[in-house]
Amino acid sequence: MKQLCICASLALGLACGVHAQDQRDYHQPLYEEGCDSCHDQGMNKFPSDEACLQCHDPAEVAEQTAREGEEKLQNPHDSMHYGQDAPCMECHGEHTPKKALCQECHNFDYPKFK
Repeated sequence: MKQLCICASLALGLACGVHAQDQRDYHQPLYEEGCDSCHDQGMNKFPSDEACLQCHDPAEVAEQTAREGEEKLQNPHDSMHYGQDAPCMECHGEHTPKKALCQECHNFDYPKFK
């Protein structure tokens, strides 16, 4: 029975760790809590916006990504199309690289999306 538990634990760790190559350092405490700490809709779906907003405040993120001058309207977290309500998973991927939603129509330079 002990071997079964060890094997199950290793399998779960590998299942969660398979996608670990793009983990964000600041999310490390969540990884230790388990995959379902973010995957509130199940492991086969992206986390909901509500899961992200438990830790990330939209107004603070918009302030952190604010631009000045001619680029003032290019804030991906406070856009003229979505305001501060763009779906998180449209641009952000924890385990796989994604393209910013804005870049489907615009050519704004978002260095973190290269």
